[in-house]
Amino acid sequence: MIGEIALIAVLLLLLYFFSTAETALTVVSKPLMHQLELEGDDRAGLVNRLHQRKERMIGAILLGNTLVQILASAIATTVALKVAGDVGVAYETAIMTVIILVFCEILPKTVALHHANRLAPVIAPVMRAMVLLFGPFVQGVQMLVNGLLRLLGLHPSANPDPDAALAELRGAIDIHAAEDETGHERKMLRSILDLAEVEVGEIMIHRKNMVMLNADLPVEAVIEQATSAAYTRLPLWRGQPDNIVGVLHSKELLRALRSHGGDLEAIDPSALASPPWFIPESTSLLEQLQAFRKRREHFALVVDEYGSLLGVVTLEDIIEEIVGDISDEHDVLAAAVRPQGDGSYIVAGEATLRDLNREFDWRLPDEDAATLAGLLLHESRIIPDVGQVFLFHGFRFEVLRRQRNQIASVRVTPPQPDQAEDGA
Repeated sequence: MIGEIALIAVLLLLLYFFSTAETALTVVSKPLMHQLELEGDDRAGLVNRLHQRKERMIGAILLGNTLVQILASAIATTVALKVAGDVGVAYETAIMTVIILVFCEILPKTVALHHANRLAPVIAPVMRAMVLLFGPFVQGVQMLVNGLLRLLGLHPSANPDPDAALAELRGAIDIHAAEDETGHERKMLRSILDLAEVEVGEIMIHRKNMVMLNADLPVEAVIEQATSAAYTRLPLWRGQPDNIVGVLHSKELLRALRSHGGDLEAIDPSALASPPWFIPESTSLLEQLQAFRKRREHFALVVDEYGSLLGVVTLEDIIEEIVGDISDEHDVLAAAVRPQGDGSYIVAGEATLRDLNREFDWRLPDEDAATLAGLLLHESRIIPDVGQVFLFHGFRFEVLRRQRNQIASVRVTPPQPDQAEDGA
């Protein structure tokens, strides 16, 4: 019986290995293995190739596990019968159940769960050999399983959902980026993922805040306005503001002044302007970023479905959506948000919801409105008066100032942490 007991011990070690392999190869970090393979780690490459044929890998592990477990139980039953007769079978069942459960299932899987990234590359070569050995049988069993799944209306070979993959990536960013350590980096990564979902109409500079030049004015007036503006690219209009005839770059003015020896009358701003580039407001930021790179331009005019001018979007605006606000010495800084001592915030009505959500980790919906003022108008269905208070999405909004029909300033009181937890 010594040989039989030794064989049982070997089989239990094999069960330990299979349980470890199943957990380690399943929960191993795919991005980490991909990076290690790029750095030349051959074992990490084996892990990635095993994952490419995951059904075969799992099938080989389960086949080996099942064969070894049945064989170990059969030999243990034979030993128990020799030692204690029929009563020994009951003892053998209890002892083997405890041993297999504790030492061949829970223990190895717990160890593999905490050290998957180190164990998976070590186990991969052995599992590769097992997949090759049991491959034909596992493939036959998998074909049978796929046929049964199709009978149940399931499609095992269906393509993965790209939306689910993006959601998984966003969740990974939130989990692995601690707010006190890499909060800014987390916001940047999430903003990159959102580029394809955000439209230029949500981040553009509205036409009321644009600086435009009237091409019908005298050259002196045009140059005076261009040099006093805080921007280097300025739209030129003629007749009416919607009739944009070009985009004037301040450098072109300087070159023209130098080439004509300072003679203003010899300069034609319309001739110096580049052709305007119009884009629809529904263009996504990702598409516009690629268009900027392809055309080697930094400036585009946004129009609505009727062709009316809505505003302007620049390459800097899109970059700021990723990295946050970028200010230089010519920018006019205005505090869109002023924190108050009571936990509330004085917010400009034109502040965008995306910026507020990203800065303060709020969850204000931005599907139907781009700015805070737009959200109040959408939710209240009225043009509120100064002093009116609204409660939307757990936030308290008090209108502080209004310019004609535009909401200029709002006091926003976010929900307290205990209220947020109760709502969850």
